[in-house]
Amino acid sequence: MESKVSKELAKHRLLQAKEDLQASNLLFENKLYKSANNRAYYAIFHSIKAVLSLEPIDFKRHKDVLSYFNRNYVKTEKFPKQLGHCIVEASKIREDSDYDDEFIVDKQKTKEQLELAKQLIDLVEKYIENN
Repeated sequence: MESKVSKELAKHRLLQAKEDLQASNLLFENKLYKSANNRAYYAIFHSIKAVLSLEPIDFKRHKDVLSYFNRNYVKTEKFPKQLGHCIVEASKIREDSDYDDEFIVDKQKTKEQLELAKQLIDLVEKYIENN
């Protein structure tokens, strides 16, 4: 019974990630790049939280979620190794977009964040189906 609840939570979090990505795409289309970066990051974050839903573990701080995922899923190659650096960079871009008034966002970097979010969502969806 417990794993069913975890899988349902994983699917719920993945749906949230997909909604975040959809919002990010709309913001991107309207050239609202800072906000698009925020939503792309949350698509990434909620995807990672979906994976962690399959374990009896949770964290309050974003950096703990990202660190655990990188240590237990990326370094062990359950997910592609190149994702580790990209996820950390996405977190920094989101923080800069949200909190640094002098941060200049460009279209290309924002597009890369959207692509990363989409890639991770696709990988997480397959991971959830197989676990």
